[in-house]
Amino acid sequence: METTMTTAVPKLTTLNPRIPSNSFSLRFSLTFPAKKSARVKQTCSPSHISLRVSSSSQSQAAPEATKVSSIPSEMKACVYGEYGGVEVLKFDDKVSVPEVKGDQVLIKVVAAALNPVDAKRRQGKFKATDSPLPTVPGYDVAGVVVKVGDQVKGLKEGDAVYGNINEKALEGPKQFGSLAEYTAVEEKLLALKPKNLDFIQAAGLPLAIETAYEGLERTGFSAGKSILVLNGAGGVGSLVIQLAKHVFGASRIAATSSSGKLELLKSLGADLAIDYTKENFEDLPEKFDVVYDAIGQCDKAVKVVKEGGSVVALTGAVTPPGFRFVVTSNGDTLKTLNPYLESGKIKPVVDPKGPFTFSQVAEAFSYLETNRATGKVVIHPIP
Repeated sequence: METTMTTAVPKLTTLNPRIPSNSFSLRFSLTFPAKKSARVKQTCSPSHISLRVSSSSQSQAAPEATKVSSIPSEMKACVYGEYGGVEVLKFDDKVSVPEVKGDQVLIKVVAAALNPVDAKRRQGKFKATDSPLPTVPGYDVAGVVVKVGDQVKGLKEGDAVYGNINEKALEGPKQFGSLAEYTAVEEKLLALKPKNLDFIQAAGLPLAIETAYEGLERTGFSAGKSILVLNGAGGVGSLVIQLAKHVFGASRIAATSSSGKLELLKSLGADLAIDYTKENFEDLPEKFDVVYDAIGQCDKAVKVVKEGGSVVALTGAVTPPGFRFVVTSNGDTLKTLNPYLESGKIKPVVDPKGPFTFSQVAEAFSYLETNRATGKVVIHPIP
């Protein structure tokens, strides 16, 4: 299927802050040809965009990063110097390349992905524990190691890696995020990129798959248990379904989505796909051992959990026995799950509107914040 959409978005002005260097197929993997992008002209969002959306059952590999012969002192990055909406996002080509600490590697970024926490951070929702402004946003990264610290043991220059660059999502996330040409990351937060995935697919995984996995572990989920996933077509939900089935051995999986995404839920492993526009899941006679709420409906979720069961609430108000947690980035989790990814049992889901080019970051954020994305919103290529 191939469609073309044209969207007009406002052109953003420039910001030039100097950031100191110290400071749908059954084998479901939505992959799309990377769009060619004109050279970025001082903006995080173009004045006119043409999106081409096409699906393929075969992986369309993103271009491999070329070997970096020398590392510049400055780089291109998307930056904001104040909290607010997408209008605060600016483009800057004079950002200092971050210094590499002993336990870190420097990554030449090939692709990055957006997460709801990126938007909340930009909006100032946890400014008290945020790193100082100005900020280069971005948690998820996939790219190539171009420099290693003197304490790094398991990675070397030229390694293709992926990961969530912030160990604690809400506690001092890095000032230099992944929406830049380079980012510095602790070795322990990274894993080698699965060989069968391209950089676009890999970039969309880290924070979401770590959240899905940690949430299931915290509930004590195990073989033979049942689960209901709310927003099963989202970035986290699509991975909860697959992990519950292939890693944890769920006996029954139900999931909610809108009408057009029900077949996706089934292809990912859901036994029962619920159209939330036509059915109220809280009225189901069936009860579940675990409800994984990835949309913010904990008050309804608690009505369909078995006595003694668990409700994970990623967002919104928490109603007992629901609980919330903040994911901890861990490269070991990615290493544990790599075999499932490389075998094809677990498949990345990249939203068909993407990948968005680096010049479309503002539009990508706007789309993410509609809460209607399918899987992950990915940015590629990075200049």
